Amino acid sequence: MLSPDPSRPPKHLGEAGANLWRGLVSEYGIADAGGLKLVETACTCADRLAAAQDALARDGVFITDRYGQPKLHPAAGLEKDARAGLLAALKGLNLDLEPLRDGPGRPAGG
Repeated sequence: MLSPDPSRPPKHLGEAGANLWRGLVSEYGIADAGGLKLVETACTCADRLAAAQDALARDGVFITDRYGQPKLHPAAGLEKDARAGLLAALKGLNLDLEPLRDGPGRPAGG
């Protein structure tokens, strides 16, 4: 369920999702119900992506099955699907991804 205050992430989101929520809602001023639902979907995917990456970092990309044969870790599929869901939700938000600048860009010769 969506939070009544759009600046506060839904309680079910983990750290990665909550951070993404705060960033998207504040930077892009998303406050409409449809936009918030897409943000929630993106944030849920971000949490799943982080969990999958943690499992892969801990266990490795390959695990050994019950017959002693190496096989792809199930979290690899979760990582792929979560990344695709995150990108689809961000695309659905139709955000202008050009960063806002308060001043000129990078100094010349840098």
